[in-house]
Amino acid sequence: MKQNLIFNPNGDDSVNERTIIKGNTTGLFNLNAVKYPWARSMYPVMIGNFWVPEKVGGLTDDATMYPTLSAAEKRAYKGMLSFLTFLDSIQTVNLPHFSDYITSPEVNLLLSIQSFQEAIHSQSYTTILETVVEARERDEIYYFWRDDKILLGRNEYIGRIYQDFHDNPGEKTFFRALIGNFLLESLYFYNGFAFFDNLGYASKMIATGRMINYIRRDELTHVVLFTNIIKEIRREFPGMYDEKVVLEMFSEAVAQEIAWGQHILGNQIPGITDKTTGIYTRWLANTRLESLNIAPLFPEVVTNPYKHLEAMADNNSEKTNFFESTVTNYTQSSSMNGTWDF
Repeated sequence: MKQNLIFNPNGDDSVNERTIIKGNTTGLFNLNAVKYPWARSMYPVMIGNFWVPEKVGGLTDDATMYPTLSAAEKRAYKGMLSFLTFLDSIQTVNLPHFSDYITSPEVNLLLSIQSFQEAIHSQSYTTILETVVEARERDEIYYFWRDDKILLGRNEYIGRIYQDFHDNPGEKTFFRALIGNFLLESLYFYNGFAFFDNLGYASKMIATGRMINYIRRDELTHVVLFTNIIKEIRREFPGMYDEKVVLEMFSEAVAQEIAWGQHILGNQIPGITDKTTGIYTRWLANTRLESLNIAPLFPEVVTNPYKHLEAMADNNSEKTNFFESTVTNYTQSSSMNGTWDF
């Protein structure tokens, strides 16, 4: 696979010739002619989601509450923030490289917005840490993986997939990076999100939970984005699409997510157990595979054990049904609304 030229006078941006990858783009953003209507629909929603962490108040209240958390809750709070920080950091770095191979200008526009949002998420975690925890704890949280082998293994797995594509850009490494992106956005974040929702359900660390809600709202649009990219790859380049790779990577991701969740949460967080972590992760994987029209890996798992936490995504008169297959968008600064089925 070859990177897109920055400017290609011999390119052809016409809709009839446009493809999701491997097209002959001019390098210009001709957004009046759009091939993928789902991309046109996503643009106003992603733009309408604009927010900045400085406007999400209440973190000083969390700073007062933080010392009252149990030792297990503090460890999970720090560990989950460490992993979430890594995920958004590596996405911020990787997405521009990924965009070099996408030849639909309307899709590249969405990836640019996503890169910005990932940077905002990283800033959000920084804001939480600067306000809530003592300075001496911050480096410990950022570099938690240096002393935690399970977290290091997780970080290395996704980092290696991205690095392999960066070093050897080809159809196989691109497809694996594409599925890695999808897994990161659709599966890796969510035991962390559930932990913060669980704290909020117990009226703990409310402002942190509010910040997580804004982050989750963005991430769900990213799930929709990569769902559609994968579907277009399957439709336009069936020889590149490999469902066996999808299932193998999902299996590995579920195993890693369960091991990490049980390791950092254990049976010491009220409302979360090793059993619910396993059930929830498998249930979520089934839901994500369904969005790709793939049969579930775990057909015996049909129930979400955290159904009662859905209300925690509606704590500002804003609705994000992140456990189900439909997301109703909310915005911080406008009345724009939209529904996403994935």
